[in-house]
Amino acid sequence: MKQTLNERQLTVLEWVGKGCPEGASAAYKTSCQALQNRGLVKVARRGGVWNAVLTDAGRHYLAHGTYPVPKAPLRALPIPRLPKTAAPGSLPGVPQQPRKTYTDQLLEELEAASGRILKSGPDADAWLSRAASASRSGRIPKTKELQYWKRREGVEIKLVDIPAWRLAVLEPVVVPARLTRPHAVVQAMQKAKQPLGLTRPVQQRALRIVHALLTAVERNGHTCAAGTVGAGPRHNRRLPHDPHFTIKAQGDRIEFRVVQEKDRSEHVPMDRELEEAKRYSWVRIPRYDYTPSDRLRFDLRGGHPHHGSEWADNSERLLEEQLSEIVHEIGLRGEAAERKRLADLEQAQQKHLRWEAAMAEACDQYAEDYRVRQLDSQEAAWRRATRLGAYLEAAQAHVATLPPGPERTAAEEWMLWATDHVARVHPMFQQLQLPEIPAPRADDLKPFLRDWSPYGAYYR
Repeated sequence: MKQTLNERQLTVLEWVGKGCPEGASAAYKTSCQALQNRGLVKVARRGGVWNAVLTDAGRHYLAHGTYPVPKAPLRALPIPRLPKTAAPGSLPGVPQQPRKTYTDQLLEELEAASGRILKSGPDADAWLSRAASASRSGRIPKTKELQYWKRREGVEIKLVDIPAWRLAVLEPVVVPARLTRPHAVVQAMQKAKQPLGLTRPVQQRALRIVHALLTAVERNGHTCAAGTVGAGPRHNRRLPHDPHFTIKAQGDRIEFRVVQEKDRSEHVPMDRELEEAKRYSWVRIPRYDYTPSDRLRFDLRGGHPHHGSEWADNSERLLEEQLSEIVHEIGLRGEAAERKRLADLEQAQQKHLRWEAAMAEACDQYAEDYRVRQLDSQEAAWRRATRLGAYLEAAQAHVATLPPGPERTAAEEWMLWATDHVARVHPMFQQLQLPEIPAPRADDLKPFLRDWSPYGAYYR
């Protein structure tokens, strides 16, 4: 009995069934050779081109998960004995239920758990590779993607929606074959002694690419400006550098620099270098030589990255074919900056409203505190006036015992003034009403504002 395919072999079989699309691992071709030995795939090489197609047995296996049942000959055959490995109750030649793969199990669990599961236990780490295999299987919906990472509790796997900007259909940007009417920024670059710090073989191509990019972003409503057009970038990317040109998208300033990449080769030391290294201990012979290549790279700085911050020539696509992504990236960064600006504005408005509410509450607390202090002052004045009144009563009784004469006259004059004074300061002889609250100063409100400042919507 042929052995059931494992999950990797099943993935390769599905890949062949889809017509062997590009982007698969080179190990898939090795697995196809094993599938050919099982009669599921037919591998051929014609004209130096490798190709693989499904056999009838391979198509049957994809549809049913089992090998096709061999046709019995016309002559009668004895009843075969069950193999030792056969499952109890199973019969030879009867199609078995397709084996559930880890990908099937993962997708079913994610659907039942609303797109998030947590794998724990001794085999939790194995689900990292299983989730990666499920991502490559081609069975994930086009609008979704698997995210998986290891946590302290186990391996978390989520099936999330792909952001809409990653599914957008981009309009290609055409790079002109000649610069007949270059952009104003490109004209400034052409006037430089060494435009963009590039060697002569790649200068014209770089200028045409920059022209196409600037023309495309200006059609989208963005503005462009020239920078340091005659200098090359620093060799160390971490050091600050001046941009070759800038693009302003919805208030977000994005800096660009054009870089000519270099080829690295083994350095062959010269006799002079060997002699100096032998003579001086601080002399170091470089291991590699770097020569300018014809490959270009755009470095972006500023704003919130989406697609990335670098675009360069590679074996699959030239920089010209990636301009649509750069134009899209500029728009995305501008939109993100606008959203942040609006969010900051809303946050500032909400903060100002909270400050105004805190100020109003502080003013109310200040007024209440002022009334309490006035009440305490009146109570203290009442107690003092009451004591003075009792004293005046005793003094009047004493003055009445004095004989007529200068001493009594002076005492009566003093009693007259004292009685009038007590009447003036006694709160019961005044009109009782709410006191008029004076306008508070900043220092008066500080005790009631907690962390807020009385001078504006910010914290102390």
